[in-house]
Amino acid sequence: MARSERRRPVDPAGVRLAGAHGRDCIRENIHTANLSPSSRGRRSRMIWRRSRIGRLATSPYGEIVGELVSHLARQHSSSNQEIHVQIAIYGASGYQGKLVIAELAHRAIDMRLVGRNATRLREAAVTSGMVDAEQRVADTDDHDALVAAFRGCDAVINCAGPFTSAGPAVVRAAIAAGCHYVDTAGEQFYIKAVFDTFADEAERAGVTVVPATNDGCVPGDLIAHLLAERVQPVEEITVSHFVVGSAGLSRGSLRSALDTIDALKNGGLGYDDGDWRTGIPARHTSVTLPGAEHPTEVVKCPLSEVVTIPRHVPVRHVESLIDAAVGARLGTPITPEIIDSLPEGPTDENRRTQRFTYLIDAVGRDGRRARGVVQGRDTYGSTAVIAAEAARRLVADGAEPGVLAPAQAFDPISFLTSLAPHGISWTVTGPDIPTALH
Repeated sequence: MARSERRRPVDPAGVRLAGAHGRDCIRENIHTANLSPSSRGRRSRMIWRRSRIGRLATSPYGEIVGELVSHLARQHSSSNQEIHVQIAIYGASGYQGKLVIAELAHRAIDMRLVGRNATRLREAAVTSGMVDAEQRVADTDDHDALVAAFRGCDAVINCAGPFTSAGPAVVRAAIAAGCHYVDTAGEQFYIKAVFDTFADEAERAGVTVVPATNDGCVPGDLIAHLLAERVQPVEEITVSHFVVGSAGLSRGSLRSALDTIDALKNGGLGYDDGDWRTGIPARHTSVTLPGAEHPTEVVKCPLSEVVTIPRHVPVRHVESLIDAAVGARLGTPITPEIIDSLPEGPTDENRRTQRFTYLIDAVGRDGRRARGVVQGRDTYGSTAVIAAEAARRLVADGAEPGVLAPAQAFDPISFLTSLAPHGISWTVTGPDIPTALH
């Protein structure tokens, strides 16, 4: 199947057309030859339970639909707790990795801690209260060791940046071990490289790879799919990120920024007329936040959603923006020595007081507009929640093998609803259906 055929199409009435994600279907014995013996039994009958609640939730029935969606999400979650799952965390001793450990422990999901340093892994296990968790040491330059570290697990969550330099080796090893794969990357060129490089390999192995399961890309990508149903055919989608609070970046995030400094300075990739390219001028220089009297100045920033949205939404132009003041700070020179001297990451208090607002604005070719808003707190904690939920769903529900965008792998309404208990809210408003969805 060609990559372009993986999109879930939208018909003129705004209803998702039938396909693997639009109907219940059972696929048996999918590519199990390359899987480990412990994984074959769990995957020999992969059940894809793609409900139609996304179609219901875009109807104007307000609270009734909201209650139905919440009920179905709770029912879905409780039914999956009967399935034994083991997830490997690569980069488990890092700042983001330890937050993922805490999230999997909260969900009572069995985990395996994998990293490059045995001492740091043991310390992470102790500080996280997971001293009994399996621990494996494997570096990204040792493919066989990585494969052995992942083999027998159902999925891998990769938290070890910089992803541009270290990520491909982990993706390759996860596929070779027969594991589904997600990561917490936000590096735009790396994410595109995962789609370009590993799609056929993952499909042959019968596993699903979903990069960029972070606080911004997953909700933004899922909401973009819902917006497309309202204003298609779509002329443009603009994604804007705003983060306030005293929480800074972790050392890992700073190293990733240093690894991709040129992209940060020039705005990275945009999507225009069927292709991703650098140097595409931004169409917008300001954005008005919900409830604000005046617009906020913005600049281009290489966000993940630019790579994922066009894979399932037929759209002419996609660009990503951030607050201009934040963008100016990202260009501040920093050295590896300075990064090493900084704290590992934001304190718990700083994370609690941090707030984010992500806007997804869609414009149809006839001028109709629709907007999605995602709001929450604690970008690193939210990323841990989203990565854990994504990995769990790939194991419990299955998805098409290959490299997929979030909206190709997960039902948008169901996934977004699952984030509400973690303080992440979302609304979608548009010209045709004014009722907000929660």
